[in-house]
Amino acid sequence: MKPYTILIIDDEPQMRNLVRTFLTKDGYVVEEATDGMDALTKVYNLQPHLCIVDVMMPYMNGFEFAKELKRNTNIPIIFLSARGEEWDKVEGLKIGGDDYIVKPFMPGELIARVESVLRRSYQLQHNSQALLTVGPLVIDHLGHKVTLNNEPISLTVKEFGILETLARKPGRVYTREQILSLVWGDHHKSTDRTIDTHIKTLRLKLGEAESMIETVWGIGYKLEVK
Repeated sequence: MKPYTILIIDDEPQMRNLVRTFLTKDGYVVEEATDGMDALTKVYNLQPHLCIVDVMMPYMNGFEFAKELKRNTNIPIIFLSARGEEWDKVEGLKIGGDDYIVKPFMPGELIARVESVLRRSYQLQHNSQALLTVGPLVIDHLGHKVTLNNEPISLTVKEFGILETLARKPGRVYTREQILSLVWGDHHKSTDRTIDTHIKTLRLKLGEAESMIETVWGIGYKLEVK
């Protein structure tokens, strides 16, 4: 599958550069627009998978842009704003926003939110990748089955979700919060200890292949093909 293309729409160059840095480092293709009017032209040429939109912009603000975009497309939207009032968040979600991030934000939060929205929005594309093979592991998304060296492994729903998440991008480090958001959902109430416990049991079930799941101290976990 080709990398997702994300359109950043913000009138502040520093913010666009900051978001671009985070996203390109994570493997996304990033395009930019300076305001809503500029973005509408670029959307129809680029056909991005996601728009990250600043709410307060000249000429056409983020909410106005979203209304226009949703009239003709189903492209998901994440709003960025320095305004964190409940009314703004509710309004953004009511007009079609898929998420709302308040500035300032941490890089890990942005990436986790982006991944969560993309996964929800393009679930059919993920489902089309029925079999995922990583080293001796074969993960059957539709059948919710995992085999290791052709032998089946019995996993819980959460263990399966963690393993599939790590396996889709071998070598990429996921923070515990990112794993919680992607596997448990955006509004989870679990803690980092929950992830550590599930990783421990997952490694036990992988047996001799447990070393494929590596701990990156102070950050999280990744899956490496041995």
